[in-house]
Amino acid sequence: MKIILLIDMDYFFAACEELRHPEYKAKPVVVGADPKGGTARGVVSTCNYLARKFGIHSAMPISMAYKLKKDAIFLPVDYPYYEKMSNSAMQVIKTFAKKFEQVSIDEAFIDVTGKVDSFEQAIEYARRLKGSIKQETGLPCSIGIGANRVIAKMACEAGKPDGVKMVGPEDAQFFLAQMKVGKLYGVGNKTAARLEAMGYKTIGDLAKANLANLVNEFGVWGGELYRSARGESDDEIIENYEIKSIGRERTFENDTNEREKMIKEIESISKEVGEEVKKQGVSYKTVTVKIRYSDFSERLKSKSIGHYTDDPREMFENAVRLFDSSIEEGRTVRKIGVRVSGFGKSKGQKRIAEFFSA
Repeated sequence: MKIILLIDMDYFFAACEELRHPEYKAKPVVVGADPKGGTARGVVSTCNYLARKFGIHSAMPISMAYKLKKDAIFLPVDYPYYEKMSNSAMQVIKTFAKKFEQVSIDEAFIDVTGKVDSFEQAIEYARRLKGSIKQETGLPCSIGIGANRVIAKMACEAGKPDGVKMVGPEDAQFFLAQMKVGKLYGVGNKTAARLEAMGYKTIGDLAKANLANLVNEFGVWGGELYRSARGESDDEIIENYEIKSIGRERTFENDTNEREKMIKEIESISKEVGEEVKKQGVSYKTVTVKIRYSDFSERLKSKSIGHYTDDPREMFENAVRLFDSSIEEGRTVRKIGVRVSGFGKSKGQKRIAEFFSA
């Protein structure tokens, strides 16, 4: 039986800001776009728990967050600082792991099977890990413990904030049963809607489903959903997970159809993505441009350039060609993004980097 821990750095961006600005700790802190008096575009990246008491949450329009709490501390996203703090925390986490897999800038799974002999021992082990992270970085975290990634993740959610929660194999189904099906790790809004339409309102309902019906509806994924709902997922911790893509997005202050303005933004994004590519020590061969129109419809177009490169100018030139071949004349644009993928010759630290941000 495996013993898996999920470590989640609590309200990470905001916690980092509280660390370098201790005077913010007793105030609601919102990290994201500049609200510009409630008229700005963009979204909340994260916020501390004081801000959440006023109804503010991640991915909320920043204008709405401002209306909910005008006197909150609104701060811009500082990726270099957060990545530095993430690296420090992850180095601590690795020392406690038999296997280590970072899944985002603020989350990591570790396999501690053999490091501890039982789930009861894992609780104390997790507390020691929490203490080490706090001592080395000053940052809070929550830790979930389970026999697989699904249970560890959901235990972690139940243990927030700043807690340790263990769900043993014998308790897994009972723990999951009353939760809404959309709370199951890996189930997005669209899948949740499809499951509810099939009559599965809770995870307990899903655990009692007819497996053949799920497979017929979702294919292989249906079997995974069934096993996850029963607490039986057996997926492995994947060490040294390769970078999939690196990208950035920008939301315009006002919707625009001015080509010059959009090209200037593509150039700025390409420069920023290029810096991250060089930092990661990789080269790419695929460029993707994303256009979101005023009605929130989107267009994605990709191109393989036929060779590996880390040149931001080449990224920009290809992105412009993709943009010109994709943009629909006369339509106004809300957001634009550039992403690179298809990496080769990786060196240095490897992280999951799906860094599209509002």
